[in-house]
Amino acid sequence: MEKYQGNAVIPEDVNYAQKQRLAYIDFKLLFAGYVTRSEIVKRFELGLAAASRDLSLYKELTPNNMAYDNAVKKYFITNSFKPLFEHDARKSLMKIAHQISDGFDAVGDVEFPVTAPTQLNVPDIFVVARLSQAVINKRPVKVTYTSLSSGTSERELVPHTIVDNGLRWHVRAYDRKSQSFRDFVLTRIGEVTVLPTEVDEVESQSYDTHWQAPLSLELVPHPHNVQHPKAIEMDYGMEDGVLNISTRVALAGYLLRRWNVDCSQTARLRSPEYQLYLQNNKALAELNELSIAPGLESPVYSTECQTDHLK
Repeated sequence: MEKYQGNAVIPEDVNYAQKQRLAYIDFKLLFAGYVTRSEIVKRFELGLAAASRDLSLYKELTPNNMAYDNAVKKYFITNSFKPLFEHDARKSLMKIAHQISDGFDAVGDVEFPVTAPTQLNVPDIFVVARLSQAVINKRPVKVTYTSLSSGTSERELVPHTIVDNGLRWHVRAYDRKSQSFRDFVLTRIGEVTVLPTEVDEVESQSYDTHWQAPLSLELVPHPHNVQHPKAIEMDYGMEDGVLNISTRVALAGYLLRRWNVDCSQTARLRSPEYQLYLQNNKALAELNELSIAPGLESPVYSTECQTDHLK
């Protein structure tokens, strides 16, 4: 038996295709409030009898999740509904907003009232693909990279992770020119050639100290810019007025910048966009590479590509 939610289980003899259909019923009930036999028939190109068996099985597994209204020929969600499958809020919103289905939902069948802002910059798919090939096969790449400070040049990189920093995609890589690990914006990478040579151990992810180093952040409502801190506590699901975040040193600056977190020692950034304050700002004191964090009182880290995409 395979457990999905609470005490609900799916028998082992239920195949993958039927699990997808059960997930469709579950998703449709949860987000649309109803499901019909004809929708299952159309979505999965089934006969009426097969769709009826799926609905019967779903009813057997979750007897209190739906009720049939004979007048309109629909199954409606009940007040005692408990999902058979786990529907992560973040993933579900992303799927619905961007119309991306993983086969275990009703995305594409329903015009859900969810949308997302337009993406201003989209990386070239072949740049992403070749970088992915290089990481998986542990190979270096030769790229052309255009920097705001030094223009276009050729570089040899050893990539280890492609990262969404919330605003742009970049690749974390060892740069053989500077002999250091840095971030390179994907949209500024032109030609990419995967090289057949081996990668030295010191160029691997395990030697990227800023990537490996953990960092704990304590975010609280801004003490000066927020009149009703309870609203901020609800926004971020804070416990006892604090949101504890575990991240990497290499990613912390992006996170703090994206969410406009005041990192100054005295909460001196007095502007309404700064609704969060870094309570343990002393944790950043010796981390110069986090100079992009708002209000951080530390020397500016000037290495070209570390913050090149923010210049």
